[in-house]
Amino acid sequence: MPDASLALGATLSPLWVAPFVALLLCIALMPLRAPHFWEQNRNKLFVALGLGLPVGLLIALKDPHTLVHTLADYISFIVLLGSLFTAAGGIVLRGDLRATPEVNAAFLAAGAVFSNLIGTTGASMLFIRPVLRTNSERRNTGHIPVFFIFIVSNAGGLLTPLGDPPLFLGYLQGVPFFWTLRLWPVWLLCVGALLAVFYAWDSRAYAREKISDLRFDEIAATPLVVVGKRNLVFLGGIVGAVFLPPPWREATMVAMGAGSLLATPREYRRENGFSWGAIVEVAALFAGIFLTMIPALLILEARGAAFGITRPWQFFWLTGALSSFLDNAPTYLTFLSLAQSLGAQGALDAVVGVPGTLLAAISAGAVLMGANSYIGNGPNFMVKAIAEEYRFRMPSFFGYMAIAAAVLLPIFLVATLLFFRG
Repeated sequence: MPDASLALGATLSPLWVAPFVALLLCIALMPLRAPHFWEQNRNKLFVALGLGLPVGLLIALKDPHTLVHTLADYISFIVLLGSLFTAAGGIVLRGDLRATPEVNAAFLAAGAVFSNLIGTTGASMLFIRPVLRTNSERRNTGHIPVFFIFIVSNAGGLLTPLGDPPLFLGYLQGVPFFWTLRLWPVWLLCVGALLAVFYAWDSRAYAREKISDLRFDEIAATPLVVVGKRNLVFLGGIVGAVFLPPPWREATMVAMGAGSLLATPREYRRENGFSWGAIVEVAALFAGIFLTMIPALLILEARGAAFGITRPWQFFWLTGALSSFLDNAPTYLTFLSLAQSLGAQGALDAVVGVPGTLLAAISAGAVLMGANSYIGNGPNFMVKAIAEEYRFRMPSFFGYMAIAAAVLLPIFLVATLLFFRG
C-alpha cells in the first residue's frame, strides 16, 4: 500500500465505514423487508450510489491514486463476470435423464468442476434447469436444489479465481492465478463430503417414491444433448484473457462476450431463461460496494493488528460468518486487508504480504460459507427462484439455514481441525 494510503488509513475516522455497513445491511435485509422496492435494479443503483458517491468524493480529495485503482478493479471484476455470464448463457443442456441418486450426484459433481471454469453463477445457470427437468417426475425432491446451492453455487468454485468473485478480487490484488489450486484438499473434503451426504439423502428419498412416478420418469427419459457449443470457444477465450495485462484483458473479454451474443441463436438464450437482470444487479450493487469499502480496507490495513485476530481458524470462521449474510467478495477483501496489517515476518509461503495459511483460511471461509444462507452468495437466490418456477418446494429463509447448519457446520469443523487449526 502506498504511503499516502497508509497515512490516510491511520487517520481516517471509523465513521466512514458506516456507508459500507449500511450497504451490506441493505443487501441482506431489503429482499426480506422491502422486496417490491428492492426487485428493481434501478433502486439498487440509487441506494448503492447514494452511499458510495460521498465516500468516492472523500477518497478523490485525499488519495486519488487509491480511487483510480479501485475503479480499475471494479471494471475488471464486472467485465469478467459479465463475459462469463454471457457466454455460459448461450449453452443449453437439453434432455431428461433418469432421476436416480447416481445421476443426480453426477450432475452435482460435474457442476462443482465447471464452477471453477465458468464461475459459480455460470455453472448454476447451466446445470440447474437440467437437474430440475430430470427430477420433475419425482415427488421427494426438495433437498435437491438445496444441495445444488451447497455444491455448485458455492463450494465448487474454490479452486480458481474464475470460480467465485472473492477469489478473482484476490487475483486483482496480486494473488497468483494458480495459487488457489493449493486449496484442493479443502475442496475435495468439502465437495466430497457434501456429495456423500447428498447421495445418502437422495437414496432414501428415492426409495420413498411411488412406483408409478418412477416408471413415468423412465418413460420420459431422453438423452442429454448440448447445444450452443460454439460458446465453449468464447469461454476458452475469456479464461485465456485472464492472463493478459490490462486493458487487453478486459478488451478481449468484452470481445468474447460480444462474439457469443452474435454467434448464438436467440432461441438458445430464451430456452435457458437468460436475461440481463442478474448481471445488471451485480454491477449496480458492486459499484457501491467498491466505493464504500475503501475506508474499511484502508483502516484495517493501517490499524488491523490491534484487533487480535491472528490465527487461521479465526480468519476462517470470521470471514465465513460474515460471508453467510453479507456479500462474500467485500468480506474477503476486508479480511485480506486485516491479514496484511499483521505482516508476514518469517512466513516462507507469503502471498501479497499475507502468510499462505491465513490467505487459505480467508479464501475458504469466503467461498464455502456463502452457502450458509440464501443471501450469502449471488447464485443462491437465483437457484431458489428457478426451482420454485419448476414447482419444487424450497425451504423458507430460516428453514434453509437450519438445513445448512445441520449439513455444513460439521464439515466446516472437520476442515478447521485438518487445515486451519494452527
